[in-house]
Amino acid sequence: MKVLSWNMLFTNSHLERALAFLRSADADIICLQEVPKQFLLQLRALPYELVSAQEIERVHRSGRSAQYLVILSRYPIRRRQAVRLPLRDTHDPLRTRLFVRVMRALGVWAQGVGDRHALIADLDTHDGIVRVFNLHLPLHRFAWRQEEFELALAERDATIPTIVCGDFNTLESRRIAVLSWLLGGRFASAVRWRRERTNMQERFDAHGLTNPLRGRITHPLSNSQLDHILASKHFFVGESAAQRETIGSDHRPIFAVLSRFPIAQTNDNHEDRGRSERYELIQRR
Repeated sequence: MKVLSWNMLFTNSHLERALAFLRSADADIICLQEVPKQFLLQLRALPYELVSAQEIERVHRSGRSAQYLVILSRYPIRRRQAVRLPLRDTHDPLRTRLFVRVMRALGVWAQGVGDRHALIADLDTHDGIVRVFNLHLPLHRFAWRQEEFELALAERDATIPTIVCGDFNTLESRRIAVLSWLLGGRFASAVRWRRERTNMQERFDAHGLTNPLRGRITHPLSNSQLDHILASKHFFVGESAAQRETIGSDHRPIFAVLSRFPIAQTNDNHEDRGRSERYELIQRR
């Protein structure tokens, strides 16, 4: 199965091109973040089943608008779940309040209000149920991103094949790591700029999830892999890539081709993980 994930940017002004791209992507599962409300109806015209959850509501210069998480599937969707996440913008240090105020005044950021969510769907594939997570972790303190990742993954059943997609906002580049400090994190976050990637990788490993796009740049401005498609030990990871063109967003669409291991083989966690890691090494070479 081909899985595509993309933060399409809620202010994307190229929605016709975005729709044409998704129509031609030939993906079996599509996870989208920052979907504008007006784009939801257009997405329903695609030959997929669709579930959505309000990601957040934003207050900006021209008014108020909601953005959504969306999962599109060629397989029947048997269950949908929205996991409520905290909206936290209080008790920030002065530097953070000033920085956010400036960014909002410039129109770069919009204030988030209301509930936030992660989205989960159980898909009835030819090989059984697959659980798909769609996340957009906050561009704020790393500790909050890590906490929300765990809140969502608490809904995981380790016996069910799992795919985790989304924009994790993992800051792993020297040019962008200062944001961790500006947004309320410790100064060490800006100096030890590789630590966030290391810590997130440890969480992936603890959950038995493979990151086939590790080391790829999915967000040119930050020079980082913000966007992820993670696969549980039940899958063999084939081709994966980040598309060069951003199609009106600041993020590159990413995809990975996954196929199921025979059920008998998934009983051995170490064997499966070893196969996936060896294949990833071959792909990088």
